[in-house]
Amino acid sequence: MSDWTIRAAERRDVPALVRIEDEAFPEPWSRAMLLDEIARLESRRYSVAVEAGRIVGYLGLMFVADEVHVNTIATAPGEEGRGIATSLLEEALAAARERGARRATLEVAVSNLRAQALYRRFGFAPVGVRKRYYERTGEDALVLWADLAGPGPDLR
Repeated sequence: MSDWTIRAAERRDVPALVRIEDEAFPEPWSRAMLLDEIARLESRRYSVAVEAGRIVGYLGLMFVADEVHVNTIATAPGEEGRGIATSLLEEALAAARERGARRATLEVAVSNLRAQALYRRFGFAPVGVRKRYYERTGEDALVLWADLAGPGPDLR
């Protein structure tokens, strides 16, 4: 049983999201980028995991036709390994299915084995590599796809 709840992200959440971004990613999104993303309700869906009044993780989706792209997912520093990202992804992909998404995609750093393991449990599989995708580090990204019409995630 989790101690957090998941709700839609709001403008007031952006300072906490910026702090998490700064800690989680070598190329963090800016306050302006996050505000813009959260405001695009017709094509985006951002959610936050809140525990004891504090944001402990968040996830952002972008919808294109019958596909969904996982734009970002992160857990607050020190909160890793508790299942927060799993809960966020499970909730988001269920909402994407309800919205009619049939496939999901994302990019993940080739060195981020922990995230890759999470995505595999949800049926994501590599289909390609984006060379030097991350500008600051020069690291490649794996391109992953999942069929949302298939069986649900293996969360064992």
